[in-house]
Parts: sequence; structure tokens; C-alpha cells
Amino acid sequence: MSVNNKAQVGIIMGSKSDLPVMQDAIDVLKVLGVEFEVTIVSAHRTPQRMFDYAKNAAFRGLKVIIAGAGGAAHLPGMVASITHLPVIGVPVKSSNSIDGWDSVLSILQMPNGIPVATVALNAAKNAGILAAQILGTHDETISKNIIDFKEELARKVIETAVEVEDTQF
Repeated sequence: MSVNNKAQVGIIMGSKSDLPVMQDAIDVLKVLGVEFEVTIVSAHRTPQRMFDYAKNAAFRGLKVIIAGAGGAAHLPGMVASITHLPVIGVPVKSSNSIDGWDSVLSILQMPNGIPVATVALNAAKNAGILAAQILGTHDETISKNIIDFKEELARKVIETAVEVEDTQF
């Protein structure tokens, strides 16, 4: 397993086919200046790897785990059951899913005591932002980056609103 010793966020997914969705978390963490690592950890095909990853994540310096999974989507919940770190689940609409609902419900419906923060279907970007916001509560640089990011979002909306308002319909 490739490890980034500076990583604060672990991005894991059940298979490589989840990577196009999870790329959005990677991209936004880069923009926000958050160190991360990325690997594949299947709850069903490599349960020992999943267990070892979750058990050792905090010891290795991770602060938050983003776990993307499709279909039965057990990865986020199983990781949350092993680690004390916050886990953000990304339901992935996979080729074998029931329009993504199976993934959404599997990650949302965790038993009491094993929370998983769940974002919308395929919303890995929001998972990355949420991870950065969690880290930003104790890191002024990340906090400032998030503030700047959100101000830019607002600026783009205002710019678009002006364009629409100036359009002659």
C-alpha cells in the first residue's frame, strides 16, 4: 500500500471503477491544499486489507477517511466500525447498482454508534470539501482555503446572475 506520510485524508474505494467518481475528491483536496493518499480497499474481496487500513489509519496520521463504494457499499460502514476517525461515505452509482439507491441506503442506514457522514450519489467533491472543513477546525491555512473557495463559488453565482439579468429575453 502506497502511503503518503503527510496525508491527513485517506481516500479509499472498493475498486478502480470507482476512481472516476472519487477523482472529484482528489481534485478538490488539491485545490484546498490538503494532503491525501489514495488506494483501493475492497470490503468484500480484501477484508483483511480493509481491516488493516482502518485499524492503522490514525496511527499513520490520517484525520479523516473518505470511502467510496457502489452496489452493496459496505466499505464506509465497515471502516467506520473499525476506526475512531470520521468516515465520509460516497455512494457510487456502479454498473451493478439499482440506480445507485442500494449504495445510498447502505451507507445512510448505519446502526447507532457507527456513524458515517454520507454525501449525495457520486458527490465525491462534497466529501472532499467536508473532509477539509473538518480539518479546517484545527488548521488555519485549510480554513482560509475553504473560505476562499466558498467566496469564489459565490462570486461565480453573482457573475452568472448578472449575465442572466442583462440578457434580453
